[in-house]
Amino acid sequence: MANERSAVITIGGNDYELLLTTKATKEIAGRYGGLENLGDKLMKSENFEMAITEIVWLITLLANQSILIHNLTHKDEQKELLTEEAVELLTTPLDLAQFKTAISEALFKGTKRNVVSEEDGSKNAVVE
Repeated sequence: MANERSAVITIGGNDYELLLTTKATKEIAGRYGGLENLGDKLMKSENFEMAITEIVWLITLLANQSILIHNLTHKDEQKELLTEEAVELLTTPLDLAQFKTAISEALFKGTKRNVVSEEDGSKNAVVE
C-alpha cells in the first residue's frame, strides 16, 4: 500500500502509513462536514491548543487505517492501534508541523482521480 495510496511518518521510532479510507473519510465528514472543510478547520482553529488537538486527531485517524486493515487481514497477528495520547507524548510541535505535508499527501492520494481521455473524437464530431 505504501506510496500508492499513503504517506509514511515516523512516531516514536515506528513508521506509520497515513491512509485515507472510506471509513476515515466518513469520520472526517462527521467531524468537519466533509474533506473540503478540513483545511479551513485546521487553518482557522480558535487557538493553538485546538489546532494541535485537531492535527493529533487526524494523524491518529489516518495512521490507524493501515493498522485496521492489517488487523482485518491478519487475524492471528494483531497490531495495537495508535492513540492520541501516544501521538502527543512521542512527538514535538515541530514533528506535527512536518506531518502536515504527509497528511496532505495522504489526502491527495486518497482522493486522486485518474482521468483517461478517449482518443476518438467522434462523440463531439460535427455531422454534415
